[in-house]
Amino acid sequence: MKFKTAIAAASLTALSAAGIATGAAAADGQLDWKYTDGMTAERWSNANSDYAACDAGAMQSPIELDQASAIGDVKLSAAYGNAAGKLAIGTHKVQVDTPTGQGMISGDRLFNLLQVHFHTPSEHAVSGKRYPLTAHLVHATSDGTLGVLGIMFEAGAANPALQNIVDAMPRGNGGDVTVDMSDMVPADLSVHRYMGSLTTPPCSENVNWHVAETVMTASPAQIAAFEGALGMTARSLQPLNNRLLVAPSK
Repeated sequence: MKFKTAIAAASLTALSAAGIATGAAAADGQLDWKYTDGMTAERWSNANSDYAACDAGAMQSPIELDQASAIGDVKLSAAYGNAAGKLAIGTHKVQVDTPTGQGMISGDRLFNLLQVHFHTPSEHAVSGKRYPLTAHLVHATSDGTLGVLGIMFEAGAANPALQNIVDAMPRGNGGDVTVDMSDMVPADLSVHRYMGSLTTPPCSENVNWHVAETVMTASPAQIAAFEGALGMTARSLQPLNNRLLVAPSK
C-alpha cells in the first residue's frame, strides 16, 4: 500500500488521541495549571492530582538533547503537504487541527498527523540553548499511541506555512486555514529520538518523540506574532533518567 494511501486508511481511533495531545483544562474551560519561567519546576500535580505524572513520572519531556546515549540514524519517512485545517486558539495555544491523510512512518509504525501546535520558546534545548519558536506535529497510530515531530525555528527568512497561520490568527478560534505542512518540515529528517511525555498536563508518558536536527527559519515578525499569542510556553527541562536518547550521526 502506498504511503499516503496507508495514512489515509489509518483507523479513526487515532483521532481520539487529539483530546489529550494539547493538555488539560478545568471544567470551565480555563487552564488549571500555569507555566513558570521555563527553568523552575512547575509542580503541576499541586494544581490537580490527575497531573501526578508531571512530577512523579520518570519519562517526562522536554529534555536537553545533548545527552545522547547512542548515535544512529532513525528510519523516518514522512508525507506532508497542503492541509485544510481549523485554527484553535486559547490560553497558551495556537494550534491547527488537520484532516487525515498526512503523517510519518518511524521504524515500521505508521503515525497519522492530528495537529500542529507551537511553543515560545522551544521546549527542547541544545547545549543549553532554546530557540525562539518550536512546532510540535502531533501524530497517533491506529491504536492511539502518540508520536511527535518537533521542529525548532530561529530568526531568519520567513516561513510560508507559518505566515498562513499568522494571517489566520485574527479570524480567531475555529477559523479555516490551509497550510502546506511540508514547508514547516526540513528536507533532512535526521532526528533525536527518545520516549517521553506530553509537555503539558496530564503529562502522559509513552510518547514517541522525534526532534529534528535541522533548525528551520522564521522571520522576526512571525516569531513576534507567535510570542504575542502564546506568551512563555516552555516547560522546564526534565531529567533523562535511564532513557535511551539516540542522536543522529553527523
